[in-house]
Amino acid sequence: MGSAYSIAVYGYDRDQMEGAVEAAFDEARQLDSMLSNYKPDSEWSEVNREAARHPVRVSPELFQLLADCQEYSRQSEGAFDISVGPLMKVWGFYKGTGHLPHRAEVMAAMASVGYRHVHLDPAGQSISFDRPGVELDPGGIGKGYAVDRMVDVLKRKGIAIALVAASGSSIYGLGAPPNEPRGWRITIRDPRNERASVAEVFLKNESMSTSGSYEKFFRAEGHVYSHIMDPRTGYPAPGMLSVSLITPRTIDSEAWAKPFFINGRQWAAQHNPHRFRAFFCEDRTEQPCAWLP
Repeated sequence: MGSAYSIAVYGYDRDQMEGAVEAAFDEARQLDSMLSNYKPDSEWSEVNREAARHPVRVSPELFQLLADCQEYSRQSEGAFDISVGPLMKVWGFYKGTGHLPHRAEVMAAMASVGYRHVHLDPAGQSISFDRPGVELDPGGIGKGYAVDRMVDVLKRKGIAIALVAASGSSIYGLGAPPNEPRGWRITIRDPRNERASVAEVFLKNESMSTSGSYEKFFRAEGHVYSHIMDPRTGYPAPGMLSVSLITPRTIDSEAWAKPFFINGRQWAAQHNPHRFRAFFCEDRTEQPCAWLP
């Protein structure tokens, strides 16, 4: 999935811990073969190639994940949308560092963007697109899903204290490390200064995901453009520097961090689905970083 994964565990049985860690990494590799849009033989890539021509039957696991993605899209009023693939390509963020496209290119890509173009058939366990050019991008959901699955593997293998991270942006803290009953200490970086932090949290059987404009971006014509797309406009979301979201599941923290980033603090305060804890850093001078009340 184009990401680096790490696991830290505490315990008393080294063989047990090493076996559990290797099993968790095996799970990540298996999910990569299902979810990666970099691998032409993955299930995800097959859907992108074929679903505009005919329904594609997928595994029950992938079908359920895609159904969850559709629900995230509905609840977020379209701010979360895995059909942003054409936009990521036209903006140069797929396998690249980004570039400024012409408006006509953006509008052409937008014709194929929208979760309502993606149709799921529960009876046939299949997915289809209602027009050519639709392309799903797993970048907003895959890492969080993988982290949760890796944590499940560790639990089944008897691990009670662990920290699992994907690219440092999606993290789950299982239990609490020795001498720190509050949980795993995680710092939230200052989006304007990578050497500084703006807050710290303790994760104990919960996750945190961060979406930040500093992760992938480029400068053009005096503006900064990040990889976090508003799928309803076709352009990178303005006004926000980073959002960190703490939830019980990593799939939720990763999925919801994008709508919170795109729609902003006021929308999040009104639509916070399960009273998640959210930390906002906005592109303004007065109180730029603060927790959502």
